[in-house]
Amino acid sequence: MQNPPPVQTGKSSTGLDENVAALIAYIFGWLSGLILLLLEKESRLVRFHAMQSILFNVLVAVIGFVLWIVTFIFVLIASQMGGFLGTIVGLLATLIWIAFCVGLLIAWVMCLIKAYQGQFFKLPVVGNFAEKFVNK
Repeated sequence: MQNPPPVQTGKSSTGLDENVAALIAYIFGWLSGLILLLLEKESRLVRFHAMQSILFNVLVAVIGFVLWIVTFIFVLIASQMGGFLGTIVGLLATLIWIAFCVGLLIAWVMCLIKAYQGQFFKLPVVGNFAEKFVNK
């Protein structure tokens, strides 16, 4: 999947520079994405990043909820096992959460950087949906 080259950024209909408005879409998660999506009428760049921010945060919430359930099951298993094996299961649950959080942080920082650079950086899955929404 190739991302298009950066575009020339100008002013958006919000009065902000396009790249700044696109960056702000990610700062406060789905809330800032929703506000900018509702306010922005002209800039495809801002609307794309606002929609991608909303979809990204919904996906993170769903995955986080599923991981919470998996972690709860792991803790139940670990409490029944006890001893060394229970510790290993608990450690595995902790490592899964650490991997999730690190991946989330990396994706968020990449979105911030690419939005500020004025690029249409697409995350896997949600980026395609955001692009289809903007091209309507």
